[in-house]
Amino acid sequence: MAHRKLRLGAFIMATGHHIAAWRHPGSQVDSGVNIDHYIAVAQLAERGKFDQVFVADSPGVWEQGSKESFSRQGRISHFEPVTLWSALSVVTKHIGFVATASTTYEDPYLLARKFASLDHISKGRAAWNVVTTGNDSVYGNFGLDKHPDPEVRYEKAHEFLDVVTGLWDSFEDDAFSRDPESGVYFDPDKLHALNHHGKYHKVAGPLNLERSPQGHPVIVQAGSSEPGRELAAATAEAIFTAWTSLEEAQAFYRDVKGRLAKYGRRPEQLLILPGISPVIGRTQEEAEAKWAELQKLIHPSVGLATIERFWPGEDLTQWDLDAPPPYYPTPEAGRNSRHHVVIELARREQFTVRQLYEYLAGARGHWVVVGTPQKIADEMQRWFENGAADGFNVMPPVLPESLEDFVDLVIPELQRRGLFRTEYEGTTLRENLGLDKPQNRYAVKAAKAA
Repeated sequence: MAHRKLRLGAFIMATGHHIAAWRHPGSQVDSGVNIDHYIAVAQLAERGKFDQVFVADSPGVWEQGSKESFSRQGRISHFEPVTLWSALSVVTKHIGFVATASTTYEDPYLLARKFASLDHISKGRAAWNVVTTGNDSVYGNFGLDKHPDPEVRYEKAHEFLDVVTGLWDSFEDDAFSRDPESGVYFDPDKLHALNHHGKYHKVAGPLNLERSPQGHPVIVQAGSSEPGRELAAATAEAIFTAWTSLEEAQAFYRDVKGRLAKYGRRPEQLLILPGISPVIGRTQEEAEAKWAELQKLIHPSVGLATIERFWPGEDLTQWDLDAPPPYYPTPEAGRNSRHHVVIELARREQFTVRQLYEYLAGARGHWVVVGTPQKIADEMQRWFENGAADGFNVMPPVLPESLEDFVDLVIPELQRRGLFRTEYEGTTLRENLGLDKPQNRYAVKAAKAA
């Protein structure tokens, strides 16, 4: 049996994950709309033998806050991810591409076609990050006065996923003979209409695109709420999550892996990839100086905007920045799991208001590790070998500078320890992640009937 290896994704947030990264000399200020920047970053991640690159996305602007803080945000303008990944797939050979798309605000037929096309264009390197969308700037773009309730969004997501994967199976793998001699192009008996009639969707099918190299693009899910965990256990092949302590991460790992059996799935069929935002220096002092330099770039209005959603309705400008928050709210029902993580972090660490927003400014509640390549590798190894992670979603604070540090300094350390690959194992994202190619549902049904 092959030795278990870390799975690594590079989570690309335009100028970097730190809220003030765009002001840092190591960033590219217009990166959200700079294709040359993204080409360089994707090729850098591929040089580091990363499994995949990922961009978060929403069909609306990110949180706005006050006019003062809004004017200082560096993430207001950015590409649509499937379009971006299609372009980057032709300048890379091995790395996978994870694009975010919403089950609440997209159409299942169009989404299925779009992601199948990306999988063909990239020769088997596409993945879909399934989200239900909770950003308040979105629903008005689709003629709605509010989001559907969380339970409705998740119920719809299960059906949406079933429709999309069914459409991806429209053609069996061997449907196309393309034989000029006989004049037969394909076998119509291996084309299947979905004819889905559900609670939320009515979709005839079939998809007008043959089955893609991976069968299905890899299904990724991001979120750690109760319905999110259940959706991941039922459908996902990788889950992005956020924890700041080994114990929390272990509990989540056990919980989600423990849900798989009831869906007829094995633990290795779902990869759990917590976020880690590494601030790397050749010495601990250098790393801490880099972190301090970034923190100085945070304008207080931007800092307060980072945490105001965790205290809804509160005027945070009246608070003493150098004292702890006056109280810790109980997140309302239906709020995403990040609220629980952040409130617990603030309470546990007894952060002042400034310390809390400085921590969240780095990676929005994900795990920030400041230190040497050896320290970063030690922490990743500890989580990997102690039932907390199958790998990590690496979140560079500043791009491209922080990703260069990780590729040049941390990757060799992980390789020396035998924890990470030195060469890609396959040509598709599934092969590199160690995930099976899904069987075509219609071919399986026909084989059982035979």
